[in-house]
Amino acid sequence: MTAPLSTAAPPHTFNAGPFGTVAITGILSGMGLTQSNWIPGDKSTHWDLSNGQIFLQKTTGWFQFYLQGGAYNLPALGVPFVSTVNTITGLYGPLPLGYVKLVKGNFNVEIGELPTLIGAEYTFSFENMNVERGLLWGQETAISRGIQVSDTYKKLSLSASWNDGFYSNVYNWISGSAAYQFNASNMLMFVAGGNAGQTTSTSAATPFLQNNGSIYNVMYTYSHESLMITPYYQYTHVPVNTKLGILQSGSTNGGAVLFNYNFKHGFSLAVRPEYITSSGTAATGLNLLGYGGGSNAFTFTVTPTYQKSGFFLRGDISVVDARNSTPGDAFGSLGLNTKQTRGVVEAGFMF
Repeated sequence: MTAPLSTAAPPHTFNAGPFGTVAITGILSGMGLTQSNWIPGDKSTHWDLSNGQIFLQKTTGWFQFYLQGGAYNLPALGVPFVSTVNTITGLYGPLPLGYVKLVKGNFNVEIGELPTLIGAEYTFSFENMNVERGLLWGQETAISRGIQVSDTYKKLSLSASWNDGFYSNVYNWISGSAAYQFNASNMLMFVAGGNAGQTTSTSAATPFLQNNGSIYNVMYTYSHESLMITPYYQYTHVPVNTKLGILQSGSTNGGAVLFNYNFKHGFSLAVRPEYITSSGTAATGLNLLGYGGGSNAFTFTVTPTYQKSGFFLRGDISVVDARNSTPGDAFGSLGLNTKQTRGVVEAGFMF
């Protein structure tokens, strides 16, 4: 979890017999959304459960585990709202994360349904500075099934994973990260991942083009006292693959800045500007952003937050500006509007 909700309620522990001491925590939250220029099938307002999850974990000893189960919603900028029920059934099911972890010193191995190494924003709303994830997150893997090895040597942390990429159930993705912690306040990270083969399957969790491509991130994080700022760069590439019907290569370039400042008495403010562009033209380019080949987009999100112990209340005010979009692929009833604004409120309890 990143700021501002990183100060959660303390975990409840109990003796689980042969497993030793196990910790349990949870979250219950709801959200409301209003938006302009919604597309057919969507609507102007939504109310839903954003999180109803329990986290069970063992964090000591050579054998550890993590289980996360329940209801969740993954709201994201620039795409239609999906109900919580449809999110669970269409994406990762009621147990989105679950893995065992074998530990020896600084070295560990994780096996199961794992959080991605890629990107600066996490999958679930409570883990991030903003309620909704941005457009760069939309190009990234979120949860993958596989195996991950990690080690730390002094200030350098390394991880490598063999997994199924965008939850495809085809194990041909390789990803890795390298992070250097200069001091308590400054960290630089490089992350890369890609499909070492090819995958024909597609679903709501497995975008066909992105799952047959590769992605690269460079991220820097500065965190000191009340301030946290993370600028990061992202590049993705989808190569030509005539066997899969991908006759034109495509790529995206994007950048974002994640900023949060904690004021006194539980108040904080997060800001996220981002810009992403795709290669090609409307006639020849791959539609990697959803707004047509050769399109680009700018987003800006502001999220004020109030937190007191386990209770939190926060809201997003955001705008998406899709530029060079293909008529019919943007916003509004005819897909001709290039801008969409949203207001989101989320409130709940961490326990």
